Amino acid sequence: MRLASFILNNLEPILQSWEDFARTVITPMPALDTAGLRNHAEQILKALAVDMRTSQTTQQQIDKSQGLAPAAEDETAAQSHAVIRLMDGFTLDQMVSEYRALRSSVLRLWLARERTDDEHDVTDIIRFNEAIDQALVESIAAFGQAVETTRKRVLGVLGHDLRSPLGAVLMASELLRKKTTLEQHDLVLATQIWTSVSRANAMVNDLLDLARSNLGTGMPLALEATELNQICRSVIDEIRTGHPAAQISFQEEAPARGRFDPARIAQVFANLIGNAVRHGESRRSIHVDLKCDGLTATFSVHNLGEPIPASAIPYLFNPEGRYSTYAHEEKGPSAGLGLGLFIAAQIVEGHGGRIEAASTADEGTVFRVYLPIT
Repeated sequence: MRLASFILNNLEPILQSWEDFARTVITPMPALDTAGLRNHAEQILKALAVDMRTSQTTQQQIDKSQGLAPAAEDETAAQSHAVIRLMDGFTLDQMVSEYRALRSSVLRLWLARERTDDEHDVTDIIRFNEAIDQALVESIAAFGQAVETTRKRVLGVLGHDLRSPLGAVLMASELLRKKTTLEQHDLVLATQIWTSVSRANAMVNDLLDLARSNLGTGMPLALEATELNQICRSVIDEIRTGHPAAQISFQEEAPARGRFDPARIAQVFANLIGNAVRHGESRRSIHVDLKCDGLTATFSVHNLGEPIPASAIPYLFNPEGRYSTYAHEEKGPSAGLGLGLFIAAQIVEGHGGRIEAASTADEGTVFRVYLPIT
């Protein structure tokens, strides 16, 4: 009997083997009943049989072996199985182990029957392995996508829910700082609370921006008639107040006016200039330029100091790459989640512009932002 026919004619013993193995998997969730343990196993087995009976060319076989098989239009049983297994508390390794056990049990039951060697046996085993590998790939991809979607949603919910209590603490500490009856010691404590909560609030805002970008809703922008020059001057004044020793020179040409989100653009300018202050050589000037040719506004920040490694430049605006490479090394007031450059890039892209970076030991580090005038 051909292997595809054997699978369809012996669904119950194969499903029982699947159930027996799934029952041994330990998860933090409540124990599953028979239907839960078998999940989409029957549909997966039937799909395997159909795949094995479907004729294919040599090239199609090669494509399948390389993971290049055409994607199904509808959700497959293997994809549905993966998502439900995630909800059941299975890890990725535990779900993959189900396929290993299924492969073993099907071949063991098939080879244990009374039979004689058949010229199709080797072909059937090859086709079976191809089909089960395809189902496994579909399950892994669906499992990973479901995990990533859950992670992004948790970030969004966490950031949103933290804003209210942080806002209350921030307001209370600000009111305490303004009280004239506080003793000096109490004023210092209130200022420390305000500073720490302000940093935490900035991190939460970054998380919310990351969640919006990850979930595809995009960076929210409120466009209005704006002059970039005034925003840039205000940001520089603010940074000078917080870093009195910083030497920041600002060169501007014609006014850059257009429709921008002033708060978001200020966020970009503050991030890039602030990074130059924190990471640049403290005794050297930071040069900020703003130019406009009537079609495009060009903002640049240049500082001298330790260069950014060339290998890191392509990943500067990637949140994972930025976090893993740099953020864990930042201490004190400059510490954060490492999302600043990513969020700045998202804001610039939301305005239809682009952001670039270059860094060498001799010429220093420069970030350039190009914003179309609309």
